[in-house]
Amino acid sequence: MNDEEARHRAKMAARKAVQDAEVASKTITEKGLLIVHTGPGKGKSTAGFGLALRMLGAGGRVGVVQFIKGAWETGERAALTQFGERVRWHSMGEGFTWETQDRARDVAAAARAWEMARAMLVDPALDLVLLDELNIALRYDYLPLEGVLADLAARRPLLHVVVTGRNAKPALIEAADLVTEMGAVKHHFAAGVKAQKGIEF
Repeated sequence: MNDEEARHRAKMAARKAVQDAEVASKTITEKGLLIVHTGPGKGKSTAGFGLALRMLGAGGRVGVVQFIKGAWETGERAALTQFGERVRWHSMGEGFTWETQDRARDVAAAARAWEMARAMLVDPALDLVLLDELNIALRYDYLPLEGVLADLAARRPLLHVVVTGRNAKPALIEAADLVTEMGAVKHHFAAGVKAQKGIEF
């Protein structure tokens, strides 16, 4: 073994010791997590659907409620609904608010979606619930924030919940166990590229 290899091995051995000690310090073996994907960058819903797929791969069951997006034909919906009764999918939005231009209609759609979400939050058959674009509904005050937070706090103890959408409310961020902010560094839309099947939907 030459000097460079020996230095690398020693460095990685020290790193492993630090990592092993960090892992050993964690004592909670199971906890239902509240996960928030927010920020101006692309990928919030995509990350949420990735977690849904991971849960399905682990043998779990998933519920999806879409708050803004309507019954679009998307790649993720086509893929995940192939899991049959292990996925419950409800697209309950009526499109983005700039499309409907009708606040009362948007509020009513959000209320219906939240009732579906509330039922999923206490359903013992589900392991993960994805509340896609809930942050948008909260941003425009289509739903009462305090009521949503109370329902999330009262969810079944081991249920994981993923909330997506930009502009997450500070109180939701505070309540969450994990928050990831997607940054907007560069996007092909700015260069004139329209939404493409398999990438945006």
